[in-house]
Amino acid sequence: MNIIETERLILRKLTLDDAAFILDLLNQPSFIQFIGDRGVRTLDDARDYILERVIFSYQRFGFGLYLTLLKESEVPIGICGLVKRDALKDADIGFAFLPQYWLKGYAFESASAVLGYARNTLGLKRILGITTPDNKGSIHVLEKIGLEFEKMVKLPGDDVELKLFASET
Repeated sequence: MNIIETERLILRKLTLDDAAFILDLLNQPSFIQFIGDRGVRTLDDARDYILERVIFSYQRFGFGLYLTLLKESEVPIGICGLVKRDALKDADIGFAFLPQYWLKGYAFESASAVLGYARNTLGLKRILGITTPDNKGSIHVLEKIGLEFEKMVKLPGDDVELKLFASET
């Protein structure tokens, strides 16, 4: 089920059939460096991740991370969507793409569309973004879609201080 379409992209809900892509994405060195090691090592792990984290989010909050595909070919290139963390009051925009699709504007295009969807369809007033201080690409995307740096935060169970960005309507 497509949630958002842009000029070049389709964002749709993840299904268990997307496990092979999620296994690949979550084990990219860049994903592990900037987002973290999710311990997903097998197709079964990837299915569990989709079921327990992503589909659970759709059911609990009405939103989550969406598979991001090239519109022309329907080739999956990454994920982009909204994450609701217990430690943060508001949802944050999350995105990750396979490295071969970086620097092509896909993160900006999908994150902009998700921000519009969050505001106009879901009615969310305040949207966050969090990233490691050394993730220059994500910082650039968050600033480009209109989020502003607010403060440094530490999430429970994580030693790393993260930059928290916010946007209010």
